Order: sequence, then C-alpha cells, then structure tokens
Amino acid sequence: MSSIGTRLRHERERLGFTQTQMGDMAGVTKNTQRLYETDQRSPKADYLALLDAEGVDLGYVLTGRRDAAPGVSPQRVSDGAPVGMGNTSPSTDAVAVNMYDVEGAAGSGRSLEEERVEGVLYFPEAQLNALGLSPERIAGIKVRGDSMEETLADGDWVLVNQADTDYRREGVFLLLVSGERRIKRVQRLAGGALYLISDNEHYEPEMIPPEQMREVQILGRCEVRIGRIA
Repeated sequence: MSSIGTRLRHERERLGFTQTQMGDMAGVTKNTQRLYETDQRSPKADYLALLDAEGVDLGYVLTGRRDAAPGVSPQRVSDGAPVGMGNTSPSTDAVAVNMYDVEGAAGSGRSLEEERVEGVLYFPEAQLNALGLSPERIAGIKVRGDSMEETLADGDWVLVNQADTDYRREGVFLLLVSGERRIKRVQRLAGGALYLISDNEHYEPEMIPPEQMREVQILGRCEVRIGRIA
C-alpha cells in the first residue's frame, strides 16, 4: 500500500497544484511540502485541516480509500447501467485520465490536449478495456449547465471516448459547434442534417442543416458519467 506522503503527492497532482502552491495554501514552505511527500516528515493536524478546506481528499491521504465520485455511482451514459470503475487511486494496473474543464468557446479544430488539465483520475486498464475504451483516447470533461439533466448534471464529470465520433449511432456527444464546445444528444436526420437535443425538456432542440455541417466537429461519445468529484 502507498504511503501518506505518496498519496499526498497524488492528491496535489490530481488537483493540479505545484509543491509551492500547495504549501502556500497550508502555510508551509515548498521544502516542507517536499518532506511531507517523501515521508521524511509527518504532516501536522493544522496543515491537514487547511488542505481539507481546499478540497484535498483527506480520507484518501490518510487511509488510501476513496470513491470515484462521492454520492454518485459511475454509470453508462447510454442506459444508466452501473459501471464498476474500481478504485480511482493510483496503482500499478491503473492508467491516468486527464480531466478538463472546457466550458465556452475554443478555436475550430483545437484539441483537448491544448487545454489546461484540471486534475487526473486513475482507472484500472482492464475495466476501461471491458467498456471498449482505449486509455489513449479518453478524456474527462466537466459538464456545465443544466441542459442535459437528468442524464448529466451541472458539475458532473463524464468520460468521453474520442475514438468514437460516429453520430450515425444516436448518443450523447461532446461536439464543437461554431467554435463552442457542447454536450448534446445527437440524432442524424434524413438529408444529412443533425438534431441536437437537450435532455432537459425546458430547452428546445436545435437543427444543424447540411450546409452548416462544416461548422460542426464531433469530438467524442460521452460514455461514463462519473458524477461530482470533491
């Protein structure tokens, strides 16, 4: 089992902080943070309390256990079936998945890899393979807004399969429309048009006619709803 120092480093990396930044949050120097992470010194209670207020998962740091998403069990987007994603803590058989908060406009054709990584989650490779997901072609995306409730809620994280952009099979996709990223249910209509549907009935569907399809880029199918991550 990993040490407290190692798990503390994992949490820092998941949240995207440098040693200096995490030390500043908890009132210690970069060197002290380094000593904590290398188990050369044990973190004090007041230090841990300050980190807890900043969203660090102290349960994981102290015990090595945490849920993938507190309060929400991972489930397939397509049918809501529960998905056993296992422990998201780093391990020898786990792969890192970058998590991006990509709300709003982005240049046409801009890749997710050019965005700032908000954090990292770890998933057993065997379980990803069982879901038909290639570790090299998945990304975690944060859901913004309520247009896809009840399927996806504001603040949820969802795993996007970038290898599947085939909208001929109806589903929920991350797509780029006129330079703006959206998550919508996509249907293909006769004649080559697309129907973009919000699962929240308070939002009207949007039709993309064939002559405007050049403004649309399918970025990947939304496969697994992770839920909110503290």
